[in-house]
Formats: sequence, structure tokens, C-alpha cells
Amino acid sequence: MRTLALVDGEHYPSVTRAALAVAAERGHEVVAALLVGGTEKLRAEGGLPDLGVEVRPAAADRMVALRQAIADLAPEVILDLSDEPVLGYRERMELASVALAARIPYVGADFRLDPPEQGPPLSVPTLAVIGTGKRTGKTAIAGTVARLAARRGLEPVVVAMGRGGPPEPTLAPAGSIDLAHLVRLAAEGEHAASDYLEDAVTTGVPTVGARRAGGGLAGAPYTSNVREAADLAASLHPGIVLVEGSGSAIPPVPWDAAILVVPATAPPEYLRGYLGPYRLLRSDLVVVTMASDPSGSENLSALRSPVRRYLNDAAFIVTDFVPVPLEEIRGKEAFFATTAPLAVVEGSIRRLEADHGCTVVGWSARLADRVGLVEDLDAVQGYDVLLTELKAAAVDTAVARALDRGAEVVFVDNRAEATEGSVDLDTALGGVIDLALDRGSIRPTS
Repeated sequence: MRTLALVDGEHYPSVTRAALAVAAERGHEVVAALLVGGTEKLRAEGGLPDLGVEVRPAAADRMVALRQAIADLAPEVILDLSDEPVLGYRERMELASVALAARIPYVGADFRLDPPEQGPPLSVPTLAVIGTGKRTGKTAIAGTVARLAARRGLEPVVVAMGRGGPPEPTLAPAGSIDLAHLVRLAAEGEHAASDYLEDAVTTGVPTVGARRAGGGLAGAPYTSNVREAADLAASLHPGIVLVEGSGSAIPPVPWDAAILVVPATAPPEYLRGYLGPYRLLRSDLVVVTMASDPSGSENLSALRSPVRRYLNDAAFIVTDFVPVPLEEIRGKEAFFATTAPLAVVEGSIRRLEADHGCTVVGWSARLADRVGLVEDLDAVQGYDVLLTELKAAAVDTAVARALDRGAEVVFVDNRAEATEGSVDLDTALGGVIDLALDRGSIRPTS
């Protein structure tokens, strides 16, 4: 196994040589060692230590040095023999991110990190929409990309995995999902608000549902049927396949370009620490969502900083969500159900009333809390229409209760619009679509 070792000058060279010998006994063919820092145990006259293999200095930027060594040496694994203080927790995770982004395992004394994407690329260009966690707005951004790709004649197919997805990959043809279908799924005990169903309702393009359980540090699901779902999508011969992450889990298939969705309130450490750099290195555009949340406005510069390091300023766009009912509601009294943070609900209600001419007589931000949702619904005496996002308990609780009361049901999509910068959202997303098409046209497919 061709191995690039990471070593430091806080170990005596003789100790590092012995460690490399042990690595050889354990099956590593060490082709070079990257000296990532530290001078305490090196000779006073400086220079590189004699370790019995080629030694490369990392110089000022370890990340750049590791990338170059990977390009030059094509290792099959990175073996980290360094230690704190040369590589602290954040520095080690950055180098692990570089390795994983190159689809190379990163191993050490008591850990092993493997690239989340497995298997060959799909036979068609593939664009991923991933996130830093749950409720970041991935589905809304994926929907925007899908509609844009459809307008361009690319006949996209969306693959969405979820913790409540179907046991077998399930195709929802364009136009096949309506309220009656969702109510029937809920009556059969199925998760009628799975992401692929939301995608189908809000985009009008074919979608494929998949499921996953668990999520690793780099985003790999513990188990999933996403590969089979992606293969099903590719078999439809679309111009592009969109693969959508779930929570912080990422689709375990290779992609050609990616969009990382980050809420404005996300801790900056989610991007600059842990394995946040991996997600950035695997992405081409960062879309910050829910910028109207007051607690997120002061956070934007801290989120921008790691994007600048791993991508560039042009790859950062700030957006807010606008609720858009999928049917006419003008003149009606409405109850609004959402998963949005409390801090942004008031703004959403104002937009619904101003843009669509309804009167919101009640609302709930507890769409993911069935008991709380029922309390909020029952506290309002009457409404003509339930406006609800297609998430969480929307169908089995909110829709069921509204229909029992004789109210209409209209689903609400969250549509993103840019709030900062000189580039509009469609232009930014269109650029990522172009990257996926260009890269997908020149890569091998198996």
C-alpha cells in the first residue's frame, strides 16, 4: 500500500525511522515523508532528517504541501505519525480533509478516516447539494437548482436520501405526487413528507427517494441505498442528476460539482474546524441561508473566512428564504405551519400576507413537534386554508387535522433569494451546473 507519512521534528529522527519500520511491517510501502513542522529534536544546523525515505518539507502551508505531495506521489493512504503541538486538533483535521477530498484514507495511531464517496461515478453529470446539518435549507436549494436545470432543458432527476426514506429506491415521476397521494402514504404508515416527495411537489421534475441511517464525521452514512437510487436516476438518461444530502450526511457517490448549504447561524467551527474543511474542499459554492435570523447577521464574516481560505470570495453567496404557496390563496384566512426558526417566522408571515394577499390568523413553528403542532392548531378557531411546508409532521398531523376541519391544504415552498453581493442566485447556481456538465463530460464513468 503506497503510503505518504506525516512526520514532525518533535520526534528524534531515530524514533521516526523506527516507526516507519513498524509501518512497513504492517503493510505500508512508505514512498515519502512530509515534515509538517517542529524542530526541537532536529540537528542544530537545520536541514531535513535522514529517515531512510524521501523527506519533503511542508514549508509555510501544510495544506498546500500535502496537496502537492499527493499529486506527485499518488499515495493510497496517508499515515499520520505526527503529534501535538505540531499538529493540533484543528490542524490535523485540515490535513485529513485534504486527504479525504482526494479520496485517500487518512489513518493514525488510533483512528482511520475513509472518504465518504464510494464506487464509480455515475454515467451522467452529477451535482451534489450538501449541508452542515439538519434544516439548513438543502432541499430548498436543491429544488432551485432542479427548476433552473429544467428551464435549461437538462431534464434533471433529483435523488434525495433521508432518515425516513423508502426501503427500496422509489421513483416519483414528474407530476405524480399530489395531496391525495401523500394522504394515502400517511394512512399506510409511510413517511409522507420525505425529502424526495417534497422535491417532487415543489420542482415538478422526477425524483428518486432513498434512505440512510447514521452519519460519520466526514458525512458517510452508516448504511444507505443511495447508490442504487442514483443508478436508477442515471438509467433515466437525464442531462444531470442532483444528489441531495441528509442532515450532515453526504451522498455516498462521487459527484462532479457541489453546493454546500450553511445556515447563517451555524457555528463557524463547523466550517473551519472538525471536518468542515472537507465539505468546503469538495464544494464549488457555499450558499448561506436564513440570513434574516438576527442571531446570524453578525456571524457572516466568521463564516466567510474559512470559505476564503479553501475556496474564494466569489464562492460565497448570502440568501434568505421567501415562502411561496404553490396555489392561489388570495383573500383567504390561513394557518401557517413551518420548521423555520422562531426568529424568522414573523418575516415569513409578512411576506405571505404582502405577496399573496392572505391573512394569517394562526401559525406554528413546531412542524417537527407533533404534540406542540396539535396544540398550536387547536388554539385557532377557524381558517380557510392550511399553508404548510412539506416536512416532518405536515401530512400525518397538520394536513389530517386541517382536512377534518374542512379546510383547504396548500403546500408552501421556501424559495431562496440573494441578499448580498453583485451576483444573483440563478447565476451562481447556473455556474455550478455548468461545472458539473463540463467535468462530467470529460471524466471516465467507470
